[in-house]
Amino acid sequence: MALIIPGPTYAEMRNPSLLPPDRLAAANAARADERDPRNLFNITWRLPAGGVSHLVLPPALTGVDANIVVLVGAPFPSGSHKVGPAYATLAEAEALDGVLPGAKTVIGPSTGNFGIGTAYVSMLKGYRALVVMPDTMSRERYERIRQYGADLDLTPGSESDVILTLERTHARYVGRAEYLVLAQFELLPNYRFHRVVTGDAALRAAAGYGNGRVAAFVAAPGSAGTLAAGDAIKARFPEAVVAALEPRECATLYRGAQGQHRIEGIGDKMVTLIHNVLTTDYVGLIHDDDCVRGLKVLRELQIADCRLQIGDDPNLQSAIYNLQWRDCFGVSGVCNVIGAIKMAKLLGLGPQDNVVTVATDRFDRYPSVLEDLEQREGPIGGATLEAWAERIFRGADTGELLDVRGEPQKRRLHAMKEDLWGRFGYGDDLFAAMRGMAFWDEQAGLVEEIDRRIAAVR
Repeated sequence: MALIIPGPTYAEMRNPSLLPPDRLAAANAARADERDPRNLFNITWRLPAGGVSHLVLPPALTGVDANIVVLVGAPFPSGSHKVGPAYATLAEAEALDGVLPGAKTVIGPSTGNFGIGTAYVSMLKGYRALVVMPDTMSRERYERIRQYGADLDLTPGSESDVILTLERTHARYVGRAEYLVLAQFELLPNYRFHRVVTGDAALRAAAGYGNGRVAAFVAAPGSAGTLAAGDAIKARFPEAVVAALEPRECATLYRGAQGQHRIEGIGDKMVTLIHNVLTTDYVGLIHDDDCVRGLKVLRELQIADCRLQIGDDPNLQSAIYNLQWRDCFGVSGVCNVIGAIKMAKLLGLGPQDNVVTVATDRFDRYPSVLEDLEQREGPIGGATLEAWAERIFRGADTGELLDVRGEPQKRRLHAMKEDLWGRFGYGDDLFAAMRGMAFWDEQAGLVEEIDRRIAAVR
C-alpha cells in the first residue's frame, strides 16, 4: 500500500494563503496539468489573485435590481465544485479511519459531478474508483469518469431514479471491507465542506456588492450539500433566506411528488440525510426545459457587462482557466439563476441587496444536451433566443415558491427524510438529533480537530 498523497485541510480550502508559499506556488503551477496531484491544493473557491471565483449577472439579463452573485465552480480541478466534498470525504477517511491507497476501492454514488469528482480525486490519490450512477445521463459525464480511470456501475433510469443508485450502493458496496463508499447523500463531510468552505466563499463574494450582506442564498439540491452554505450565511446574517429549488416535473420537497426531468444533478426524489431542513425557508419549482433553453441563451446570446470576477490580472482568464463566462454554466446553474431571480422578486430586493447562488460546473458536460434540444426544437435563431431570455430570465415570476418555515412543513420534510433513511439502517436517535440546530453546529465544530488530523497524516 502506498503512502497518503497530501491534500488541504478545510481551513486551507477556505483560504489557500494559509499554505506554505512553496506549496501554494507549486499548486498554482500544477493547474497546467490536471493529473498533477498537487492540484488537490487547488480545491478552493479562491483564485490565485486571492478573490472568490464568481460573476454578477447584469440587470439586462435578470430584470431585477438586486445583485445576482453567482459562485462559479468551473475553475475547480475537474471542472466542478463537487470535487470538494468528494475530496473531503476521502481525506476524512484517511485521517480518521486510517484508510490508505490500495487498501480499498472508492465508490461514488452520483448522477454526475460528484462521480466525476470521486474519479478525479481517486486518480490523484492513487485509489481504484467505481461510480454508481443512472444509465441515461449525458455521455460527457461517462466519458470524463472513464478519462480519470474509474469504472461505472450503471443503474436503470434517469436523474429522477437516483434512489435506485442508492439502493444498489447499499446492496453491493456499503458494509464491505474492500470498499470505501463516498456516500454524498448521507455522509457529513459533504455538509462540512459546504458550510465551512462554500459558505465562506458566498459571504466573501457578496461583501463586494451593495450593502455587503446576503439577503438570500438559492441552490437546487442533489445531495443538498451545497445548501449547507446557507447555514454559514444565516450564522452571519440571521435574517437571510435560504431557498431550495427542484424541477417542476419532480416536485418532491414541494409536495411529495416524483417524476422524470432534464436537470442533471438535482431533484433526486428524496430529502437527503444531510439536508438540514431547519434552515430551508422556501422551496421553488423550476421548469426543466426552461433551464435547457436558458443554457442555450447564455451560450449564444450576447449579454453586455457579464464577465468573470477574477481579480486584477486580465491575463488570468485566458492564461490559467481559458474560460469565458458562458463556459461556466450547466443546466443546474441556469436553474439556480432562475430561482435567484424569482426570490429577488418575491422578497422585493433592490440594488443594495445580494442574492447568492451557484454555477456548479462547466458547459463541457452539456453539448449533447443542447444537441438534443435542437433536435426537439429545430433551428434556434436570434429572435427565439431573445424571446426565451425575456420569458425565462427577465420574465421569471414568483409563482411556485412554497414557504416552508412553519412547523407543519418542517415536520413534513423531517418525516420524508426519516421514512427513506430508516430503510437504510439509520435510527431514531440520529433523526431526533437532526431536528435540532445544535446537531448541525456540532458538525461544523468538528472541523478544527479534523484539520489537525489531516495535517498530521500528510
